[in-house]
Amino acid sequence: MNMSDDNIDKTENVSICANCGKEGHDLKSCTACKMVKYCNRECQIAHRPQHKKKCRKRAAELHDIELFKQPPPADDCPICFLRMPTLASGSRYQTCCGKMICSGCIHAPVYDDRGNKVDNHKCPFCRTPTPPSDEEAMEREKKRLELDDPIAIYNLGMYYQDGLHGFPQDHTKALELWHQAGELGGGYADAFLNIGYAYQYGRGVEIDEKKANHYWELASMKGSASARHNLGIKEAHEGNFDRAVRHLMIATRGGYTNSLNNIKELYSDGDATKEDYMKALKLYQEYLGEIKNPQRDEAAAAREDYRYF
Repeated sequence: MNMSDDNIDKTENVSICANCGKEGHDLKSCTACKMVKYCNRECQIAHRPQHKKKCRKRAAELHDIELFKQPPPADDCPICFLRMPTLASGSRYQTCCGKMICSGCIHAPVYDDRGNKVDNHKCPFCRTPTPPSDEEAMEREKKRLELDDPIAIYNLGMYYQDGLHGFPQDHTKALELWHQAGELGGGYADAFLNIGYAYQYGRGVEIDEKKANHYWELASMKGSASARHNLGIKEAHEGNFDRAVRHLMIATRGGYTNSLNNIKELYSDGDATKEDYMKALKLYQEYLGEIKNPQRDEAAAAREDYRYF
């Protein structure tokens, strides 16, 4: 005997098979919606016709709950302990120790015991001398690969994508490396971001916007403001302005300036409210308050490639 969906709603927290009514302690929940339980796959298949509509609705709700959570902020710089800037030029990856260090701490002068400024050609974190050549830097990065460092693996994927540092251009190899980086350390956001771009533009794979969105969602939930921005723009193009604003708002809080500008455009076009735009401005100011300091400002003034916002 099949139970009705009305009965399912009343007993969804009780260990009763939604199809046959059997009670038990080892029933398996529907993996998509988590609302009902079954004693075996046969019961799940038999109950599917009357359950699928509610299942899809609840599964979509659960997906959005995870998707629109505020992601964890970027790690702090291990030297100054300030939040790392979102802009790529605001930090540097150190092949010696595998640390990401902000541009301010990379650029900061070093003084001897007498207070005299000295030349600094060492890593600010581990004090390893700066590699004298690109070849030496690559040798250090190879050692990071042996340690399954996701950033080093991601970087190698970028070298294959662009044919840099003596590596042949190979989009398939780049994808393989990004998948590897995405599976390490809880998932490296930039790896998922670039897998999304591969599917969006057909780099080593067939163009598949659905898969591009999937990987951008993974990247967004790991904290990629760029991937979040991409999702927001796609939603806006499809006329889903509420969802677009939600994505762009999170990206703005993550320091993505283009998202703030796009919320302003949506407001100008009547597709976002004044309150939305004012909230976005406030969120971006909060982000700047977390990353700005005189040392980073000095670095940005000295070198364009140290700009951090």
